[in-house]
Amino acid sequence: MGALGRGDRREAGAQRRIPLRKRLLVRLLSVSALIAVCSVAATAWLAVTTTTSALKEEQGQDLAADNSILARLSGYAATHSDWTGARRTVRQLAAETGRRIALTTPDRTLVADSAPRGTPLPPRPAATVDPLRTDTYSETGAQLSGIDPRVVGPYRLPAGERAKLEALATRRKQCYERYGLQAGVVRTTSGRTVVTLPDGTDPAGYGASVCEDGQLNAPTPTESKALADLTDLARPCLKQSGLDLGGQLFLTFDPSGKDPFGGGYLVAKYAKAGKGVMARSAQHCLLTARRTQLEPYVAPVAELFLGIGDQNPSRFDMSPANKAKVMGAAGLVLAVTVAVTAVVAIRLVRPLRALTEAAQQPPELHVRVPVTTRDETGILAEAFNDLTERRARLEAQRRAMVSDIAHELRSPLTNIRGWLEVVRDGVVEPDPPLLDSLHEEALVLQRIIDDLQDLAAADAGTLRLHREPLRAADLLEQVGAAHRVAADAGDVTLRTEADGTAWLDADPVRMRQALGNLVSNALRHTPADGTVTLAARREGADVVLTVSDTGTGIAPEDLPHVFDRFWRAEKSRSRRTGGSGLGLPIVRHLVAAHGGTADAASEPGAGSVFTLRLPAAVPPADAT
Repeated sequence: MGALGRGDRREAGAQRRIPLRKRLLVRLLSVSALIAVCSVAATAWLAVTTTTSALKEEQGQDLAADNSILARLSGYAATHSDWTGARRTVRQLAAETGRRIALTTPDRTLVADSAPRGTPLPPRPAATVDPLRTDTYSETGAQLSGIDPRVVGPYRLPAGERAKLEALATRRKQCYERYGLQAGVVRTTSGRTVVTLPDGTDPAGYGASVCEDGQLNAPTPTESKALADLTDLARPCLKQSGLDLGGQLFLTFDPSGKDPFGGGYLVAKYAKAGKGVMARSAQHCLLTARRTQLEPYVAPVAELFLGIGDQNPSRFDMSPANKAKVMGAAGLVLAVTVAVTAVVAIRLVRPLRALTEAAQQPPELHVRVPVTTRDETGILAEAFNDLTERRARLEAQRRAMVSDIAHELRSPLTNIRGWLEVVRDGVVEPDPPLLDSLHEEALVLQRIIDDLQDLAAADAGTLRLHREPLRAADLLEQVGAAHRVAADAGDVTLRTEADGTAWLDADPVRMRQALGNLVSNALRHTPADGTVTLAARREGADVVLTVSDTGTGIAPEDLPHVFDRFWRAEKSRSRRTGGSGLGLPIVRHLVAAHGGTADAASEPGAGSVFTLRLPAAVPPADAT
């Protein structure tokens, strides 16, 4: 009760030492309140500021205005070679649409802007104004080639040629009408006049083939010169693609007026020669040449930025009723958030306090905490209980180890003391056999101390290794030679089987110690006429060393404990037959220090096999 009272006082003192602002409950409440206030304020602001814009977008007004702006600016670029006079057009469009409109070069140099000087641009452009590449957008009816149909350039006809074509078109229209065909006359952007018929109408079916004399669709001198220049521009690309058939490019004219200098005849010609691949190559060459030809007649590429104009309010004023609604909603959300957070925080802090109280109890009590949840706190409580159980097991092992060490040291010391006392009293003469016995007991004592020292160094990570290239076959021969006398004395056959290509980068002394412990253990548990075999082989990137015997074996329930300290399968604990119980733990630590593993397998009555798996090394250059 006194210990528990002290624990309560310590826990209460710890709670008092934690500042109020640093307590978990206070921090959770503060964070939740801040989040609630920010979320309510942000939601109210966004709702008011974006309502008008959202409604316009839903009605399609913003999108239609953007399309109109881009179409107008693309048309300006198609008919002007620079942006010198674009400021007036930009201001006019901004006044009509209520949008902020800005044009810049690709490197963000301002060309024209409807906003006052110094107004920052929107974060990203809305579109690129390039009448020669209208893949992203163009006005309705733009051709698939991606060139704005309003780009005419050198194909614009002078007045004389226009008048001649108009006369030819009027004559053809009248001819069509004499055969009962309703024809129309359309003037294209370049000034060419074409005669149109309803879709699907074939003049030959009405006997009106005589009306098509070929003069109307023949290129004018202006168009012929432009087509000749286009031929020169396209020919290098066509020749590189293997499509240069010689002569001038003869191009038909689209009656709709959308492609007054398109390549219909050229594409059909190459399609017959090479199917679709050659036709696509010809189209690509022609399109590239047309862009090169028209580039001097259009304005440079520009980036279009669109923003909210002066007609859209940048501030909002709420009525008292709306302010009351917002404040009421914010207060309600804040109250609910704080209440929920308080409940969650209390449920979270309660098991943490139980863990703190259990951790502050004396270690010998091994206090556990109840697991009441399956969340992170419950997992923490389970981990705490597992740690408590491991600590209890380690404490039991520590006590058992101290008892074992005392037992191992007491036996040789008792023998040495007893014989020295009888020699001192004159009961026994210190003859050589007696001195040999005392020396053997001292060696046993020294071996136990050395084993404990090795284990302590391994636990502390201070076990020193002197690595060098080591042939596995030589290692087995040395260990076998060292234990040959003991094997012969026990009438046990000791054999070695080694792969000559297996090499280790290891400390030879420590490896002889590890294998020696395994061989000694095998000899002790192998009866007369038995066999102990040392083997080494190469397996991929590892060298596998095995020590197998034909002894009594190890029971399945004892096998997981063979590498525990002071553990013996024989519970009689005879040090003469069972050893000190430290040999196998030392083996595992020595192998782990070399980056390897140690395992044991056994079948009662059939013997045991201890396997050491270590990283293989490259043989030295002078190895034979």
